[in-house]
Amino acid sequence: MNFKIILRGGGLLASLVLLVVAIRVSGLQDALDEAWIDRYVRGHGAAGVAMFVAMGALFTAVGLPRQIISFLAGYAFGLAFGALVGVLATACGCTITFYYARFMGRDLVANRFPGKVRRIDAFLADNPFTMTLLIRFLPVGSNLVTNLAAGVSSVAFLPFIAGSAIGYVPQTLVFALVGTGINVDATTNIALAVGLFVVSGALGVYLYRKYRHGKVLDETIEDELDPEGLKTTEKAAE
Repeated sequence: MNFKIILRGGGLLASLVLLVVAIRVSGLQDALDEAWIDRYVRGHGAAGVAMFVAMGALFTAVGLPRQIISFLAGYAFGLAFGALVGVLATACGCTITFYYARFMGRDLVANRFPGKVRRIDAFLADNPFTMTLLIRFLPVGSNLVTNLAAGVSSVAFLPFIAGSAIGYVPQTLVFALVGTGINVDATTNIALAVGLFVVSGALGVYLYRKYRHGKVLDETIEDELDPEGLKTTEKAAE
């Protein structure tokens, strides 16, 4: 298996790991007591959760990496509840972007990403829930562009958002686990997160290659997954 795609997707994980280490070494974790999350989210009960979900949805809707929201959710709420809140915030952001593209930005998105829209439409057409799940399991790819393209495409909302929410779970757990490392002994959490990321990424690549049924989502991703397979597919298409 070509692991370039997993290594590339691990770049953000590595940066967040370094962030945790830097915070702990420099003592900046004390300054986080005055940070936005500490001020408006932690210790504020349901209102704090609602604030985090609203802001997380807004930021992911406009393109902030969903992994960062998961990281902050882990810091704010711990692993289990943080992962749940992180998935909820990201799914809400996905919904906002999807419906923006569908009802307000159709021409803009279609003109900006015409190839992506066609590929998403073809990829999701037969079984939108399962195929969306495969996309979300992959350790790389643009969450924002996927949501925009899906909104412009003919895919139904419910199977798309359901497949997205479930597909977000593995990476959300991984990055929430990294986020919990700010407040506790980070070594074990970071090591476990890195291992889980590699496993979930490899599983995502395996499932994608096994169940895509010859469909091509993105040439760049396909080339990294299986360069020879892409060439074979292109020749067959000719």
